[in-house]
Amino acid sequence: MIMKNPRCLNCKANKICRDENISWFFIIIGFISTVAIRVVTVLMDIDPVIGKAAWYIGITGFSIFFMYKYKVFKDRGTLIDKMKLLEKVNGRADLKEDDYEVLSIVLCEIRSNKERINFLFIFIVSALALLAAVYSDFIMH
Repeated sequence: MIMKNPRCLNCKANKICRDENISWFFIIIGFISTVAIRVVTVLMDIDPVIGKAAWYIGITGFSIFFMYKYKVFKDRGTLIDKMKLLEKVNGRADLKEDDYEVLSIVLCEIRSNKERINFLFIFIVSALALLAAVYSDFIMH
């Protein structure tokens, strides 16, 4: 079952910007990649083969995740360009119904909780990895 974003319930773009299973799939790939890359140094000390495996998992996952994100941003930019929204907004032109729908879609996508969760997760895991590395490199030795 797909959960609807309560902030998008009244949004005209609700069906487009709701939390899709595929986007969660790529977010999970991003989470796994984030953890894998952050533990490489520790795992290399334990077992170099496992450390290299974590590195490959992280790099492959990031490649997949960022290809997906690139496509999302490219599609969003193409839509904005196709509708000439920047020109219309900057020129204070009257917007048509289609313009408002596209703006609604773009704004709803930007407000996505998935993006915030993703950035927060990367920050927390990176901070923990940094603390573990400092402890391992400077305090334990």
